[in-house]
Amino acid sequence: MKKYFILFMAIFSLSLTANSVFAQNMLQIKGSDTLINLVQKLAEEYMEKNPGKYIAVTGGGSGTGIAALTNKKCDIANASRLMKSKEIDMANQRGVNPKRVVIAMDGLSVIVNGRNSVDKLSMDQIGKIFRGEITNWQDVGGKNSPITLYGRQSNSGTFVFFRDAVVKADYSAKMNRMNGNAQIVEGVRSDSSGIGYVGVGYVKEARGITVLKVARSAKGDYASPLNADDVKSGEYPIARPLNQYIDGSTKGAIEDFIAFELSQEGQRIVEQEGFFPIPVDYEDFNEKSVGL
Repeated sequence: MKKYFILFMAIFSLSLTANSVFAQNMLQIKGSDTLINLVQKLAEEYMEKNPGKYIAVTGGGSGTGIAALTNKKCDIANASRLMKSKEIDMANQRGVNPKRVVIAMDGLSVIVNGRNSVDKLSMDQIGKIFRGEITNWQDVGGKNSPITLYGRQSNSGTFVFFRDAVVKADYSAKMNRMNGNAQIVEGVRSDSSGIGYVGVGYVKEARGITVLKVARSAKGDYASPLNADDVKSGEYPIARPLNQYIDGSTKGAIEDFIAFELSQEGQRIVEQEGFFPIPVDYEDFNEKSVGL
C-alpha cells in the first residue's frame, strides 16, 4: 500500500506541475461581447503559429473585463468603451497601471427587421426612439406599428457607448436588455417591429435584418457602417474604436500577442471577422501608449 501511495503522490505531483506550467503559459482575456468572436479568432491563429502558447478568451461585458484586470484576474481586458476615471483610480489603488490599445474599428450598427420599410434615420431620431419619445414607426416614415427596442445590459460597453453617444439620456424602461450582440440580431430578425444596435461584425452576413444608414442631422448626409471609408473617416457618426487594456508593467507574452493583433496578419483577421483595421491615427496612439 505504501508503494502505491508513493506512486499516486508522484503522479499527483507531476499533474500539479504540468497544470502549473500550463497556467503560466496561458493568457486570460475577458470582457466585451462585441470583441469576443474577433479575439477568439485572433487567439486561435496566434496559438497555431506559436505551439505551447495558450490563450483563453471569455466574455461577460466590458465592465467584467475591466474589473478582472483591476483585480488581477486576467491579463487583457477587452473593452468596447473607454475606462472611466473612477475605474482607472481603482486600478491604480490596486497596483495596476491600465494602458489602452486600439485593435480594431467598429461601425456600431442600428438594425431593423428586414420587412421594415425604414432604411435610414438621423441621430436625433434614433435617440428619441431609444429614449421612448418616438414609439411608432409611422413617426419616422414607416408603417403604423409600435416600436420594440432591443439593447444590451448595463455591464456592456456597447450599452454605455450607445447611451452616451446617441441616446444622451436613460434608455426607455421598455427596452429589452439582451445578453449579447447575437441575441439582439435574433430578436430583431424575429420581430417585424424591432430595432437594436450591434457591432458591425455581427451584421455583415446576417439575414432578415436591415442595417440602417445614419446621418448626424436630419439634413445631413447618410452614411453606412458597412462602408469602411465612412467608418474610418468618421463620416459614419456611430464609429468607435475597439480597445484592449493591459497592466502597463507587463511584458513578454502579453505584448507578443498584442503585436500579432496589430500586425498586417492580425488586421487582415479583423477585416475577415467583419470589423475594420485601425487608421494611422490609432497606430500612432498605440505606439505612444504601449510602444507597439
